[in-house]
Amino acid sequence: MRSSIRTAVAALTLVLGVSGTAAAQALAKHPRVQEATALLEQWLDAEQAFKRLPGLSAAVIVDQDVLWQGAYGFADVARKVRATPTTLYSICSISKLFTSVALMQLYEQGKVRLDDPVENHLPWFQLKSDIHDQADVTVEGILTHAAGLPREAAYPYWSTPFQFPTREQIQKAVSSQEMLYRPETFWQYSNLGLTLVGEIVIAASGQTFDQYVRTNILTPLGLNDTYTDMPAAERGKRLAVGYGGYPRSGERAILPFYQANGIAPAAGFASTVLDLGKFASWQFRLLDKGGSEVLQANTLRNMQRVHFQDPESQTTWGLGFSVSRTDNKVFVGHGGSCPGYRTQLTMRPTEKIAVATGINAIDGPATPLAQRAYALMAPAILAAQKDTAGKIQAADRSLDPYIGVYQSSFGGEVSVIRWEGGLASIFLPNDNPARAITKYRKVGEHTFKRIRDDGELAEATTFDLDANGKVLRMRSNYNVMPRIR
Repeated sequence: MRSSIRTAVAALTLVLGVSGTAAAQALAKHPRVQEATALLEQWLDAEQAFKRLPGLSAAVIVDQDVLWQGAYGFADVARKVRATPTTLYSICSISKLFTSVALMQLYEQGKVRLDDPVENHLPWFQLKSDIHDQADVTVEGILTHAAGLPREAAYPYWSTPFQFPTREQIQKAVSSQEMLYRPETFWQYSNLGLTLVGEIVIAASGQTFDQYVRTNILTPLGLNDTYTDMPAAERGKRLAVGYGGYPRSGERAILPFYQANGIAPAAGFASTVLDLGKFASWQFRLLDKGGSEVLQANTLRNMQRVHFQDPESQTTWGLGFSVSRTDNKVFVGHGGSCPGYRTQLTMRPTEKIAVATGINAIDGPATPLAQRAYALMAPAILAAQKDTAGKIQAADRSLDPYIGVYQSSFGGEVSVIRWEGGLASIFLPNDNPARAITKYRKVGEHTFKRIRDDGELAEATTFDLDANGKVLRMRSNYNVMPRIR
């Protein structure tokens, strides 16, 4: 890899403060998982390079262990500082998960009810409304983005130079804003709403937001690299430089450093993909073993079930958590998009598998990267977990000479890989790698045929070798693709 950090096995004992279990180490070394990991690394490497992303960090979590962690490109392009799994990114709206957990702790203590009108806790919360039969804006309504609130507080903080209002400014301006629609009617994503959740945490706890979250969530879970607002002290150090979109001119601009101030409960946090992995592991642990670590297990289950579905769309939401369905599987988590950063935490609690991604560019595809990484890794992980008898054999070493990257005339690369014990290939870059793998069956000396979906064999691919047995090129459909690495 050009700039990857491949630590699939070492990560098991490095990150979570506990020794990697023998089962976890065996999982990382399983042939199917090694195949998937190798492809994941090549795919992410290509995504960073071909999409001109400054830097990219990612981690795959299985229960209490980090199965794989890696990074590509630069946290700071000008200074040539490499991105790593410990690079800090703005996690923006993933902040909402921590804020929601804080609120639900106060719910467990009886200090807040889900059906409480928001104004019971925040007397200054008074929005204009000409809606007939106006219902109360409730705590549950703002947690599910179904309260009918405007998307934002009354300030242009998403516009350059990204100056976010203080708590006092938000409170003063809220009375000038208007309700969009009657509560519990439609889903409307609202940073204002989750900012109000943070204000309720402050009012109900009697502490500052940072004090409460740090004392009751971050410190108990060992999230030492997570901050409730962008850490100014880490500028020029571990905090990645945030970049704008890739423009026509071909050079990304560095975006101004910002702090979310009063909007921090909705969009201010910063973290690493490894700390997000710890956050996911806590959830898997709590849901599996029960108990009351930070939250009661049933409270977390309640947060991760659907509480609202927009009648006009397929959007579903829990209490702070996004709840979505892909390929008939339910996922929970959240994405983040802030000036200069894109992040994603995708979790599949029933399988105890999570993926965290961080990119320091506003147009970074963090959400699809996390979902596609899951699609690559999960089948291999699940197959390896079921292979208790060791029936899945190690890779066929006779395929080694063909494994590599070949130049395509169409501007990308063809990566020849091991897959399910045999030979396969994939074109890079690729938006959906799990569905783009071409499998082959050997039919002659250095010759393979493509396996169709119905199992029949199709066109042949032949590899040309030099006198020393080194593969020089591959040929398919009369087209020649020289090997480049």
